[in-house]
Amino acid sequence: MFIDQAKIHIKAGDGGAGAVSFRREKYVAAGGPDGGDGGRGGNVLFQADDSISTLSDYRYRHKFVAKSGEAGRGKRCFGKKGEDLLLKVPRGTLVKDAASGRLLADVSNDEPQVVLQGGRGGWGNTHFATPTRQVPRFAKPGMPGQEADVQLELKLLADVGLVGFPNVGKSTLVSVVSEAKPNIADYHFTTLTPVLGVVHLPQGRSFVMADIPGLVEGAWKGVGLGHQFLRHVERCRLLLHIVDVSGSEGRDPKEDFRIINEELRRFNPELAERPMIVAGNKCDLTDEAHVADFRDFIEKQGYSFFPIMAPIHEGVDSLINKISEELSKLPPVRRYEPDPVPLTKPEEIPRGEVKITKQDGIYVVEAPWLLQVIQSVNFDDYESLQYFQRVLLKTGVDQHLREAGVQDGDTVSIYDVQFDYVE
Repeated sequence: MFIDQAKIHIKAGDGGAGAVSFRREKYVAAGGPDGGDGGRGGNVLFQADDSISTLSDYRYRHKFVAKSGEAGRGKRCFGKKGEDLLLKVPRGTLVKDAASGRLLADVSNDEPQVVLQGGRGGWGNTHFATPTRQVPRFAKPGMPGQEADVQLELKLLADVGLVGFPNVGKSTLVSVVSEAKPNIADYHFTTLTPVLGVVHLPQGRSFVMADIPGLVEGAWKGVGLGHQFLRHVERCRLLLHIVDVSGSEGRDPKEDFRIINEELRRFNPELAERPMIVAGNKCDLTDEAHVADFRDFIEKQGYSFFPIMAPIHEGVDSLINKISEELSKLPPVRRYEPDPVPLTKPEEIPRGEVKITKQDGIYVVEAPWLLQVIQSVNFDDYESLQYFQRVLLKTGVDQHLREAGVQDGDTVSIYDVQFDYVE
């Protein structure tokens, strides 16, 4: 079964906890703290696999979790990093955040793409030793890994997308110019799923052609197969519009052309502006006058027209050469850039309980609702750091610290972020 959409829940691994440990060996005086850091949680990655053509692997299994990092140990032993979770999907799959619709990854290249980051491992008590605090009896827990509900959406990577009414000869054309073997029969909706075919040309050139199930009038309202598969032509560099020029099913070819173009426009206005070539199929079922009249109609609208008889390969070579010529002038198949992570305005961040404790002179802040903010902040970037400071002020964390007695120069720890408080 061809499945081109799926919704799943993914979670990166949690970071391992840091260790509280002290060096205790015979004849070693004042060994001091030697607790190691926890290991980082595993990431969630997506990778294109050309042996997979649908998202059926994600139809019944909906939850995927990466391994967590191991806890640190004594003798400064760091915990082992959690194993990454690699999810294989068909090439051309888009990974979107289900809640916001934000694009997380376009899995079109060979390299695995990190979608969720594992949590950082917690610090062991070795990090907290100072000249005045020589026996730190605390360590940091690991940060939780990122998690999200994501929508997987397959958009096939093809150079040329075939569009047109059912039973106009799209599948026949693909079968005669490539090695693809689509279902072909003399009834509507023989093709129920998109079919890809590779067209080979002299001098080692080639391009990919996608046969899209036929559209009918009102597809945008769900008539027929609706627009269920039109997403697969959104990446195509060129559209090949095939029309039954003979009107063998009692329809007017000119009206057919207008209707399909209107359906494309309703689905995505960009598709209506995509470069297009028109092929008039079934020319053997009508006379030359009708073909000439339709050619004049198409060329007046600025499109190239090619009369063909696909089953016997008549006129097909000229059409394929024209397609190759046009593709050489067009940019590569479209690939999408992930959307940047939006920073929530401080006043819009949902607030919750803030718990502040003092451990060996360090003010430890616990506020689970701050975790998402911390994970989105780059502490090596000045503007990002300023944003974090505004969050602490606007959400009342700074006021809670003042009420807990923090003074200028005191150390404040918020999960895996530690800094000196400044008035």
